[in-house]
Amino acid sequence: MTTIRQRRVEKGTEVAEDQPSEEKNVKPDGKILSDHTGGKLWNILSVTVGGIVAISLGLLTSVYVATLHENDLWFSNIKEVEREISFRTECGLYYSYYKQMIQAASIQQGIVNCKYSCVLQQYLEPVYFYIYTLFGLQAVYVIALYVTSWLLSGTWLSGLLAACWYVTNRIDTTRVEFTIPLRENWALPFFAVQIAAITYLLRTHLQPVRERWTLTAVFIATFLFSLTWQFNQFMMLIQALALFILDCFDMLPTAKVTWLYIIQISGLLLVCVLQFFNSMILGSLLISFNASVLIARTIQKNLKKGSLLNRLGKLILHVLLVLCLTLLINKFIKKILNLESDEHIFKFLKAKFGFGATRDFDANLYLCEEAFGLLPLNTFSRLSDTLLFYVYVFVLFLMTVAAVIVAFRNLSGSNQVQFMEKMEECTITLKPDAAYNLMHTVLFGCLALSTMRMKYLWTSHMCVFASFGLCSTEVWKLILKCIHLYTSQRTHVIKYSIPIITLLYISYKFWPGIMDELSELREFYDPDTVELMNWINNAEMPLQRLPQTYQHLFRSNTPNTAVFAGSMQLLAGVKLCTGRTLTNHPHYEDKNLRERTKQIYQIYAKRSPEDVYRILRSFGTDYVILEDSICYERRHSRGCRLRDLLDVANGHIMDGLGENEPDLKPSLYPRFCEEIKKNLPSYTIHFTRVFQNKTFHVYKLAKHK
Repeated sequence: MTTIRQRRVEKGTEVAEDQPSEEKNVKPDGKILSDHTGGKLWNILSVTVGGIVAISLGLLTSVYVATLHENDLWFSNIKEVEREISFRTECGLYYSYYKQMIQAASIQQGIVNCKYSCVLQQYLEPVYFYIYTLFGLQAVYVIALYVTSWLLSGTWLSGLLAACWYVTNRIDTTRVEFTIPLRENWALPFFAVQIAAITYLLRTHLQPVRERWTLTAVFIATFLFSLTWQFNQFMMLIQALALFILDCFDMLPTAKVTWLYIIQISGLLLVCVLQFFNSMILGSLLISFNASVLIARTIQKNLKKGSLLNRLGKLILHVLLVLCLTLLINKFIKKILNLESDEHIFKFLKAKFGFGATRDFDANLYLCEEAFGLLPLNTFSRLSDTLLFYVYVFVLFLMTVAAVIVAFRNLSGSNQVQFMEKMEECTITLKPDAAYNLMHTVLFGCLALSTMRMKYLWTSHMCVFASFGLCSTEVWKLILKCIHLYTSQRTHVIKYSIPIITLLYISYKFWPGIMDELSELREFYDPDTVELMNWINNAEMPLQRLPQTYQHLFRSNTPNTAVFAGSMQLLAGVKLCTGRTLTNHPHYEDKNLRERTKQIYQIYAKRSPEDVYRILRSFGTDYVILEDSICYERRHSRGCRLRDLLDVANGHIMDGLGENEPDLKPSLYPRFCEEIKKNLPSYTIHFTRVFQNKTFHVYKLAKHK
């Protein structure tokens, strides 16, 4: 492990702010005591000002996104049903659980029925309590990014720059203002807090008491992150890989890495218990990988001793052992517990990275979504407009070169004397906290490049990493020494002047745009969906204004016990707005629910009315909702439309011009969602239309004996 303490400069030109956590344990004489006291007061003042700036920026960001949300939907002026419909797709499902909680009579009843009561909401509308909580978490998010950058660079100016970059690149760093209840919006602030805590934990010369408190903070943040996002195990697996790689190259303290492995496992196990023993967590690759690393360490001794070739050989064996143990343990757990909840993810990954085409409906459903495709190139042009991407690449290149040199030096087994001589010559160092954040940004960058939806994990950390490099004494010292221009004073001038110039540039270029954005007023408008929800809920409607021939449609009532079938996205809104029972919903981490969704979606396939009726009734369906936007979809190209995915999965030729796989055959039946509208006897015997508008058609299923 390479942990080089920054040398003190006798002239006193190195500001203590660069590493405020390092304690100076030398007994000073009178003059030095005076200087030390002055430095201590300066540090206290700096921390106070930096803390105030951090909290202010966090709150301002929270207000900013809340204002954008209000301006975009006119949320304060629209009806309750419109507010609920604005929570699109799975967002509506998540909010519906909260709505059930607050309508419970007691906490006990709330736990049983997924309900909960909150005292604060007697002073605030429930929906506002919910969205303001999430906007408040954005303040936590920005503060955590700010603190991480500050810890890495030693100056809060770096945190200020990171926060400004986060806001000015909002399109690529967050989507909280238009997908409020999304689980990642709950989770990512806690993930940022965890990264900040890990960054502090990896600092050198950390006192035991502070280390214990920091480990506690890491555990709490890890637990909350795991509790709020179903993809937590995959994100923390990447984090564990970063720790593993750095530990293999002796760039992190092994004892701290071990604690982090244990914290990840214990956090997941606690979540498993709280989620009523969710077996999918037990079968996660993260638990198998972390357990394998700890076992492999016990089996293999003296991994970090020997010559370069000897250590490389041990390292290769160690990696192979860990990978084999991971696969064996994971296979064993899934076999014992009969787990298949995440198999669709591995099918998706296999197809995505070219390991064979698939006709699996679930895998293709992901493959055809833009969010799960490659990161668009225009992302980099937007990030470059704020100078973020240019600075990030510059810092990443320098830090990667330093990491390679340090890793090679660690593996070569140089003794301390030779090591210090090299340090005098090249001053190439990489502290553990910087090494971790480097590996973190590299691995999550690869994830973002391969899957666009995951870019928010990378771009927010990109702001931290770029601002840290721009404000880092070590980075500028290395550059100036390479071009033989180094002086301590010049390093400090550059360290502070360039970030300030960057901040001024960002303010000058983007402040007018932010003001224009805040002044732009729009409103929610979705009359067809509102009409549908009102009809299902049997809300009062102005029947006298409708033609007599249509009034009977709106007098129909759907019982509170009615069961609805339809698309996952729409049914999430039905559950939220009406409280009716659903046949399927967007929670896709359950094999049985995935299979049920595929069966329900046969309403958009080429199936006979008898088959569709039998399928729907097998799930207890009373009403089925058909959407023209799916039946006649044009958003996706041929081969990625939902009806195409169903046709291929059913072995049928797709509609329209284009190629088909040789073994696909024409269907014996027309497309159900189109043919049912013709009111043919073979359809009306099973389905009766009870509602329609320009977008939706609702059919009631006959109850044959």
